[in-house]
Amino acid sequence: MILPIVAYGDPVLKKKGKDISKDYPKFDVLLENMFETMYNASGVGLAAPQIGLPIRLFLVDTSPFAEDQDLTEAEQKALGTFKRVFINAQIIEEDGDEWVFNEGCLSIPDVREDVFRKPKITVSYLDENFEAHTESFDGLIARVIQHEYDHIEGVLFTDKLSSFKKRLIKSRLTNISKGKVDVDYRMRFPNQKKKR
Repeated sequence: MILPIVAYGDPVLKKKGKDISKDYPKFDVLLENMFETMYNASGVGLAAPQIGLPIRLFLVDTSPFAEDQDLTEAEQKALGTFKRVFINAQIIEEDGDEWVFNEGCLSIPDVREDVFRKPKITVSYLDENFEAHTESFDGLIARVIQHEYDHIEGVLFTDKLSSFKKRLIKSRLTNISKGKVDVDYRMRFPNQKKKR
């Protein structure tokens, strides 16, 4: 089932997510719905807060980046097959010199900005079978994980922008929260005027 994606301005996007256990109700259905919702919106990642759940769960599928001709063949191959579920994730380490990449977010449609992040990360997490892993990632895969990880920490990519950039996009963000934005996927807007 395709779920509505929560728009900028909803308090759930600013909450730090809670850990979940393997007896989380209807977990398989939730995962299936999240993947369906992400693909329907042409996303490469989706975190539970974006569908209104303040829990530490996100998923990533970087295969759309595999078509990017600017990347090396090895990068394209890695991105083309990377699909993962992250439960109760903790970033243990971030390493290297920050690099910039133009990021967007399904909860903040039509806004893209340059964000600086470290290129290498080490993450401990549980997979969809609640088995523990500690792995290191780099490049675009690391960036997508960092972006989704921020969601379960109550952080949006717009929080990482300079105060000048934030001022420039303030009215666009306000419009998004009111539903004044054209999107081709289901969304839930926190400040939308109710139709009579």
